[in-house]
Amino acid sequence: MTLEEEDKVTGIRRSFEGTRFELSPKWVRVRFGGRFIVDSQRAHLLYEPRRLPVYYFPLEDVADGVLAQSDRRDGTRAFYHVVSGGSRAEDTAWSFDERPGFVAFRWNEMDAWFEEDEEVFVHAKDPYHRVDVLRSTRHIRFVLDGETLAESHRPVVLFETGLPPRYYLPLTDVRMDLFERSETRTECPYKGEAEHLSARVGGTLHADVAWTYKLPTPESAKIQGLVAFYQERIDETYIDGELQPELVTPWARRPTS
Repeated sequence: MTLEEEDKVTGIRRSFEGTRFELSPKWVRVRFGGRFIVDSQRAHLLYEPRRLPVYYFPLEDVADGVLAQSDRRDGTRAFYHVVSGGSRAEDTAWSFDERPGFVAFRWNEMDAWFEEDEEVFVHAKDPYHRVDVLRSTRHIRFVLDGETLAESHRPVVLFETGLPPRYYLPLTDVRMDLFERSETRTECPYKGEAEHLSARVGGTLHADVAWTYKLPTPESAKIQGLVAFYQERIDETYIDGELQPELVTPWARRPTS
């Protein structure tokens, strides 16, 4: 079965295939309580419409004594506590009756996840999710409260499946005198950890309107040290001199202070 709907972020109509359960070619390990509790070359990815992919592991690839049966049950899903090295995480693993012999773990409750020998953050990487980072000579200008925050003829454009293009600009093309470092940090499995910037214009602080990756993942190396803007949190975005329509995404503008 194929589902199709209009993506609320990009306005692009996308097709969503029905639920799939596929063998992954990657060597996957999970660390908890000071040791690897999962070591698998037979991990499967569960794909469900409009959900992030989830790793499921054969029970034989889970270390002995790690799973303790929980009393919790949700329909055909049975839960387990995860116990290792003196650490215990309640109801953080589960299995489905329709997929006997496989178990999944709540990502954020584990200490670390590895695909091959590289640590992966936030969620399993989707092999059908693509990131393209391309240099460009488009003329980009970002404006907030009548002040030009940045203007460049040499952006790097990041195209990511299902998301609007993001324009990363060199620091020398950004009014860094208007910006203050934010404590906000976000992580992406495809790009790495982002540090955020707030803009102070006319005495008003606009929180987290831009971000930068100091050490992006190798596949996104071309955005290192560049600054990108939340177009949905600033007033005007111009591309090649044309004012762009308002961008509506889940990352809407935050309150000012």
